[in-house]
Amino acid sequence: MTADAWPPAISAITLFVDDLVDSIEFYRTAFGLDVMFLDDDSAVFSFNNTLINLLKVEAAEELVHPADVGTSSDNPRMQFTIPVDDVDGRCAELVSRGVVLLNGPMDRPWGIRTASFRDPSGYVWEIAR
Repeated sequence: MTADAWPPAISAITLFVDDLVDSIEFYRTAFGLDVMFLDDDSAVFSFNNTLINLLKVEAAEELVHPADVGTSSDNPRMQFTIPVDDVDGRCAELVSRGVVLLNGPMDRPWGIRTASFRDPSGYVWEIAR
């Protein structure tokens, strides 16, 4: 299979979260998004053409069985990047909403300006220009 045989985008990302209520509030507040779907175990938000599904850790086992669901830690293992036109402006907006930045805004040696923050389950988000 060649690379061009794959679809051009990822349609959904499921994040296993420790506290669904805290996570919903974070995504509503930080990104200004409305919940598209909600049940006892999950909440779905839409980032344009990508769905972010927040799923309780307890409900995630059936998705990955026979593998075990990993646990959150202080050490991130992934980062999601969102392109923005104005990193500094977006950082000011995030901070005004109570989001704590991990770093930035800063100019990276590879030529982009970035800033990072994390959600309540430790997933790191980066905004970049």
